[in-house]
Parts: sequence; C-alpha cells; structure tokens
Amino acid sequence: MYILPSESKRLFLVPILAVMAIQFLFVRTVSSVNMTNTYLHHKCFVDQGKYEPGSKYEENLYFIIEPIPVTSESFERGTKMEMIGEGPDLISFTLQCRGDISGPRCRSCYATALSALHRRCPGYKGRMIWYDQCILEISTIDSLDKIDYNNNLCVSNAKKMMAHYYSNSDWLDLIHNLTTKAIRHGNSKGMYYAAGETRLGMDNIYAMVQCSFYLSSKDCEKCLRHNIKHYQDCCFNRQGARVLGKSCSFRYEFYPFLLEKSRPKYLKI
Repeated sequence: MYILPSESKRLFLVPILAVMAIQFLFVRTVSSVNMTNTYLHHKCFVDQGKYEPGSKYEENLYFIIEPIPVTSESFERGTKMEMIGEGPDLISFTLQCRGDISGPRCRSCYATALSALHRRCPGYKGRMIWYDQCILEISTIDSLDKIDYNNNLCVSNAKKMMAHYYSNSDWLDLIHNLTTKAIRHGNSKGMYYAAGETRLGMDNIYAMVQCSFYLSSKDCEKCLRHNIKHYQDCCFNRQGARVLGKSCSFRYEFYPFLLEKSRPKYLKI
C-alpha cells in the first residue's frame, strides 16, 4: 500500500524548480482500487499572516465554512469555490474533489480536510491541504479565473518502470488523449474530467486528468500541458505518478484507482 506523510513519519520531499512551490513524494505501489481518503501533504501560507480571534476575517471564515448539507449541490458537483470580504479580510475558498468522487464522499473529504487544516495551520489566513480524494485551499488571494502553478504536489511510485517500457510512450499518449477529451467535452458536474486505460506491454495502465470548473477550456489545456512537461523528473519512468493541484491534476497507475470505470467519459484503447 501507499506510504504517505504523517505526524510521525514523512518520506522525503524535494523541490523540482526554485520558482515553484513543489514537492515530490515517492511511494510504494498498490494492486487494486483504494478508496481510503489518505492524507498527502499540507502547506501553511506564512506570508499571508494570521488572523486575530474575533476579527472580521474570522467572522468571514466561519460564514464560509458553516456546515453544508450532504445533499448540497457543491458536493454533488464535487467542487466549491466562494469568496467573501475585501482587503485584508478577503477569503478565497476552493474545494476540488477528485473527478470520480461526489456527494457524501466529497463532503466527507471536505470535513476531514477542514478539520486537519485547523489543526495543522492554526490561525493562518492562507492554508492548503491535499488528500487522495480532494484538495482544499483557504487563501487571502483572489485566484478566480487564474491558473495556480505554485501549489502543486507530485506523488510518484518509488519503483521505476521496467527497462523495456522506457521508450514506450503509450502511457503518456493516454494522458494527452484524455486531456483532449476533457477540454472538448467538459463535465456536467462543472469541471473538466476524463479517465481511461490502455495496454502497455503485458500490463494495463490507467489514467485520469482533471481541471477546476473555474478555468476556461483553453486554460485547462494550458495547465495540464504545462504540468505534464514540468514534472518529468518526478513522473517519468515511474510505475505510477500524479500531479495534484487546485487548477489541474493528472494521474497514471498500473492498477485501477478510480471508483467507477463505467461513465461515458471513460476512454479505453
């Protein structure tokens, strides 16, 4: 199973580019769908400062994070973005659940992520947390309609691909094909998402791509193409990897990792 950071044990994280806030995490492989909502990483945005108890910022914060019913449209879509306040009291709130996660599963991930953020980044105005099934960011920066290249997490398998796969681009072709499919058709849940599988030698490889609902199709493609190119040191020649960001994410594995394979947007080649 995957080994991921915890309070007492964290695998090494190393930066890829000096100008980007990026972490690499190497993990062991698994062999079947894993629906556990695993913690991956978090960031406290120290440069955004802290808020005082009883302040207008805290009032705005609790207004946004009030309990939301399980049947909320946001959780059915798997996405939620909201802004409130202005100046130093502005709050930008973004929840992005994985493309195959919605409804109660999305709400459960949100509740887990929100509680963890309070515990891991107490009092910070800006903070972000990554789970296997969702990403949650609370920030003082208005990022609507903007691509966030600075807060991505790359998680890759510690094992390398076998030598005879090194020159085989089928897995990368699958990701590019899914990118094209996602930006052409969008998603009824309010985001760009596509998943599929292909044959690689004697194995099947599974992949997904996803963009946040607030991006245009052009920016979705731009974000995915950029991340595919700039995370090669983390992803290439690995037996599975994923780049997870607020604006866009992609993942490939040598085992099925999504909840469903029967949706119309599932591509099989």
